Amino acid sequence: MKKIVRSLLLVAFLGTFNACSDDEPPLPDNLAAFESTEKGFEGEETEIRIALSRAADAATAISVSLTPTQLTYGTEFTTTPAAANNTIALSVPAGQSSVSFKVAKKAGVLLDGDESIAFKIASVASPVLVGTNSGLKLSFKAIISDGTSIQLNGIAGSEAGSSAGNSVFLDLSSNVQTPVLRDSWDLGFYNGADFRVTINGTNGASALAINKTDLNAVSDKDFKADSLAVGQGAGKLALVDDAAGDITKTVIAAVSATDADNKVYILNRKGGSGAVLAATDLYKIRVLRKGAGYTLQYAKVNDTTFKTLDITKDAAYNFEFVSLEKGANVDVEPAKDRWDLKWGYSMYFTAAGPGVVLPYGFSDLVFTNSLAGVEAAEVLTTTATYDAFAETNLTGVTFSKAADAIGSKWRVTSGGTVGVKTDRYYLIKDPAGNIYKLRFISFHPSDGGERGKPKLEYKLVRKGA
Repeated sequence: MKKIVRSLLLVAFLGTFNACSDDEPPLPDNLAAFESTEKGFEGEETEIRIALSRAADAATAISVSLTPTQLTYGTEFTTTPAAANNTIALSVPAGQSSVSFKVAKKAGVLLDGDESIAFKIASVASPVLVGTNSGLKLSFKAIISDGTSIQLNGIAGSEAGSSAGNSVFLDLSSNVQTPVLRDSWDLGFYNGADFRVTINGTNGASALAINKTDLNAVSDKDFKADSLAVGQGAGKLALVDDAAGDITKTVIAAVSATDADNKVYILNRKGGSGAVLAATDLYKIRVLRKGAGYTLQYAKVNDTTFKTLDITKDAAYNFEFVSLEKGANVDVEPAKDRWDLKWGYSMYFTAAGPGVVLPYGFSDLVFTNSLAGVEAAEVLTTTATYDAFAETNLTGVTFSKAADAIGSKWRVTSGGTVGVKTDRYYLIKDPAGNIYKLRFISFHPSDGGERGKPKLEYKLVRKGA
């Protein structure tokens, strides 16, 4: 009998011990905060986002108060959702980690630029708490930010962070980030002096030329679908655009003024992992000049008729973007003077042996807006620490005009200590001459971050003339 009692006590003890040993530490507080504390805009509308530290377990109400300066709600500006008694009621859906609202200028209203609105997170439903960036000043003019900390919103839905669905454009001087679905476009038509067309590297696209000029004469008999495969050891760099952003090295040749010189191309609009879409989803395209713009001819590979779309150049933007699925122009990049960096997934390249370089899909790539004149330089902390770097340290710094000046060099994803490289940071010079120092804080659970939502901070080193 005593043996039975001792056994029961031992089982109970072990059960209690195991239960305790399996306990996980409680999650840190889930905090709601604005993406930055200051923001400016010059257009007709802007979006303001409130982000949570992690996805909400249930729908979470957030109340935001607003205090206008030299503005009257409903007369000079409105919000969506509408405000009541200078308060905007928002709700973060269950499973989501952010919510946003829009501020729009009223049509026909002239402002002198001194107007602003102070927003404040007044309350958040439990168990979420108000975070550090609880207030934001929105200026109705362009600002030159002194710097801020910001978390980029790369997650579009429930996808893994390593394949984040958004490309995120960031304008340092105005503290504005613009997330855009990678899958929202297929072709970008260059607005510069040259006539060039880029394919969507952020979607793993690839393309190859067919020695024909009649779109209707091309079918899947004119090529091998596998020849479009890129990534995971497949394909050649000739199937993708230049990784460093050289506009003269696009897969699609410069569009000639002589129509007969413009060949048909086969486009695999979505790839990057060594796979190719089914023939029914591949497109054949041909681009011609039309005056100062373009005419796009396009169809599914085995269609016997094609559609056309005219594209007009707009010098305010680097590219005009087109979605073949929608058959229309779509908004992707902000105006070329309103972004400095682009973060996200994209086709890039990798070494596969001595003298062998292959196209490869990378997550968490950072490109500069090189076509608009943005430049970057890498600084090692052995030269000067991030905190200590000042305007006097700029002497001797060489800036790069390559779009991949940052690229993947700022982080480690395998083969070592995964996370942000803490031995380096970057200098960004925008077209206005403003120079910022910028460092990455986290991007992966291994460095305390979240994949698909990198955190970074930047500070103004020298203001442009």
